[in-house]
Amino acid sequence: MRFFKKAKKKECWLTIAFLGDGIACASVRRAGADKPVVDLLHFFPQAAGANLLEKIGRELHANDYQCLTVLGGGEYQVFAVDAPNVPAEELKTAVRWRLKDMLDFHIDDATIDVLAIPVDKNVASRASNGLFAVAARNAVIEQRQNLFAAARIDLSVIDIPETAQRNIAAMVEPEGRALAMLSFGEDGGLLTITFGGELYLSRRIDVSLARLLDTDHDKQHASFDKITLEVQRSLDHFDRQFHSISLARLVLAPSGATGLEEYLSSNLYTPVATLDLAEVLDLAGTPELAGAARQQKFFLALGAALRHEETLL
Repeated sequence: MRFFKKAKKKECWLTIAFLGDGIACASVRRAGADKPVVDLLHFFPQAAGANLLEKIGRELHANDYQCLTVLGGGEYQVFAVDAPNVPAEELKTAVRWRLKDMLDFHIDDATIDVLAIPVDKNVASRASNGLFAVAARNAVIEQRQNLFAAARIDLSVIDIPETAQRNIAAMVEPEGRALAMLSFGEDGGLLTITFGGELYLSRRIDVSLARLLDTDHDKQHASFDKITLEVQRSLDHFDRQFHSISLARLVLAPSGATGLEEYLSSNLYTPVATLDLAEVLDLAGTPELAGAARQQKFFLALGAALRHEETLL
């Protein structure tokens, strides 16, 4: 199965996302020029397994939708590499060869897909196009596929958090400028930078949501320091690589954490703001998304449900 399988242009997507304390499900309907509408939202607070998935399939009529799931942060790796100068049909093989010494497991055990990094047309010296190479163990992909097969749910796509977050960031981007977005979950922080609705940079930050919400002042501020350092390094890297693209601001995804926006604003030159999903989605039918903590739980599920057809190399 390809991570970035092309979507058919028909029914809405139903995201079935595995979290540590249950499964979050979401579906979003695009409404023309208006905000996308959250049509379905449900959390099943049980241990993930075929029995629970079968229940989800029945209760949500899952097979009426195109279904997708999202890998967790520790279930795959993302590498930014130069695109090999080979014909399109040989790209995957060439990328696989490049990754063989970069993975912490054997290349024969890897499922690999690629996503283009757009060319900065204003920088003539850039030697080649770039791409994101995504690699996961075959066993991880097969286990996820087998769970859905046992539950008799047709699984169309296995996605990753980076593209789910990009889908939401694209709706916040100002015209002609890039946007950084930072989210937190049980497996750590995820920083992305998008421009023109495309993903340009992705970084993992080793600070979990639990650490971010720690009530111990010293521990929380140690986490804030680490986040600030990692964000600044990433923003500096982006500026060096794409210096003709102006970054508008850093947007924090809903987390329920207090103090982080103020801390980053005081220590970064980039403006910082916190996102309320009501700014970009029609939540009229889902009043349970009024709070930041609930928005955090469904953030990636909603982002994945906003997927468009991917452009592959």
